[in-house]
Amino acid sequence: MDEDKLLKARIKELAEASFSQNRYIFSHFLGAAELTVFYDMAASLSFVDYDTFGGNPCCERQMVRFGSESMFGYEEPFPISVLCIEPLMPKFAEGLGHRDYLGAIMNLGLERDVIGDILIRDKRAYVFCMDNIAGYIQETLKKVRHTNVKVSLTEGEIEALRPQFKETEVLVSSLRFDAVVAAVCRLSRSGAQELFRDKKVILNGRICENNSMVLKEEDVFSIRGYGKFIYKGYGKQTRKGKIYARLDMYQ
Repeated sequence: MDEDKLLKARIKELAEASFSQNRYIFSHFLGAAELTVFYDMAASLSFVDYDTFGGNPCCERQMVRFGSESMFGYEEPFPISVLCIEPLMPKFAEGLGHRDYLGAIMNLGLERDVIGDILIRDKRAYVFCMDNIAGYIQETLKKVRHTNVKVSLTEGEIEALRPQFKETEVLVSSLRFDAVVAAVCRLSRSGAQELFRDKKVILNGRICENNSMVLKEEDVFSIRGYGKFIYKGYGKQTRKGKIYARLDMYQ
């Protein structure tokens, strides 16, 4: 695809600039499909150190940082700000969803790649964005749908964004990935396989189409529309040979 070629060329350009100029260089926020392209070409970037981060362990959209302390002798943080959007009058606020907040921000004339994840906690939304546009959003975003809002820049650790998990077990016929997905989503095996074909399953930050693989302990996977999970291994077996797969589900 032309878009993939352009993305690869841009990533290589950033990596080479970091190496030749001896400085940290950051990409914009990349979604799961773009991160998959990045990881697929990672072998060709062995001349430079890199890592990825979205601002919080829960975040799926991430930036790539080229460079490292061992290369340059100093550490430079990711240029990510976290904004809190909350209603001016919480008692009368609408029930707003991810699409509402994203739409309101995009209507300010911003591109999608400067915005990371949007995490909603009660009537507040926490928006991860690039540092250089945080002030603009603070000054110009006054309304989400019909709700008047205020926007503030958060600092330090945000208690509301600490990952919270619910331990759960699902009964599976095998430890294949599609069997686990089918059990989690309460679908047939063929229904689960369709999720893989539609590229709705993300494993460790990358789109996964290999439905027959076996998960490893601490693998993190998400299924669009169903949630995000950490695979914690398997437990006892039933008399009929079925297996209990143990999971931590993000709340």
